[in-house]
Amino acid sequence: MKRLLIVNMLIACHLLTFAQASVKAVINPIEMLIGQQATVTLTVEAKDDAKVEWPVLQARQMLVPGVEVVNTHHPDSRTMDIVLTSFDGNLYPLPAFKVKVDGKDYQSSELALKVLEIEVDTTQMNKFYPPKDVQDNPFLWSDWSAPFWLSVLVLLLIAIGYYLYLRLRDNKPVIAHIKIVKRLLPHQKAMKEIEQIKADKMVSSENQKEYYTKLTDTLRKYIEERYGFSAMEMTSSEIIERLMATGDQQSLDELRQLFLTADLVKFAKYSTMINENDANLVNAIDFINQTKLENQPTEEVEKPQLSEADQRSQKERRVLKGVIWAIVAVAACLFCYAVYSVYLLLI
Repeated sequence: MKRLLIVNMLIACHLLTFAQASVKAVINPIEMLIGQQATVTLTVEAKDDAKVEWPVLQARQMLVPGVEVVNTHHPDSRTMDIVLTSFDGNLYPLPAFKVKVDGKDYQSSELALKVLEIEVDTTQMNKFYPPKDVQDNPFLWSDWSAPFWLSVLVLLLIAIGYYLYLRLRDNKPVIAHIKIVKRLLPHQKAMKEIEQIKADKMVSSENQKEYYTKLTDTLRKYIEERYGFSAMEMTSSEIIERLMATGDQQSLDELRQLFLTADLVKFAKYSTMINENDANLVNAIDFINQTKLENQPTEEVEKPQLSEADQRSQKERRVLKGVIWAIVAVAACLFCYAVYSVYLLLI
């Protein structure tokens, strides 16, 4: 019976001890010189699920007069490090640190920190020397060789780039200039030719073959530009057949009659009257006016055709320009790097 009672008392004491928490405080080092730092380590022993509330300390806060908090940090959930410093020599008692565990206050033991001053022997003044003058760093070629050779390389690249620029400048440029030229519309060209026929009085000329040749060629050129087929290489009947799907029947009949008369004059030595020449000229004008397209662009871009040698020359010049710009870019980067290296050596 006594043994059972003793066992129960031991178990109760063990449970009571386990249920309680404790706070330990250790300072390292306990002595330091002015301006040095010491660390107070707080360690909590409690249940794994216990809630721990650490003391709140701010940087530059005076823990006690003469002892200042530098910073705090937590290596783990059960440890807190407090870094302290002091600038006055003295022996400082540090108060106990309070920690809450599961809402209950626990405190550590009190500590002490000794701050030592540096002793200065003012009686031996001859042992103290004035500050030395600023000493120049020794010149080392290994430090300056990289900026030097980079500078030489930059000068060499500049010389090469300038030489290539002179070669590019002295060569006659082959530049394909794009021209925007004014152009006459097909019906405007045709009417201009007909006005010239009138001005030359070819209607009443004895050379009827020349008149009809000029008139039909004007119409063929107009038809070719207006409808887009090679009227200059086609016979009169072939032209009429191509126009049957798009033209007015009455104007085509008049055009057919004009081409027929022209063929007779040119190939069969047919002779016409002046009024017949006038009628054919009027029919040509009517056909143009009935089939003309207005509101068309009157400007066109004219691009010159370059020979293979010119195209090759243009390509070589573009490559040469690219090489020059690449040399300029590399030289600029190397120059900046060399200047920066010299700046680092001088500071």
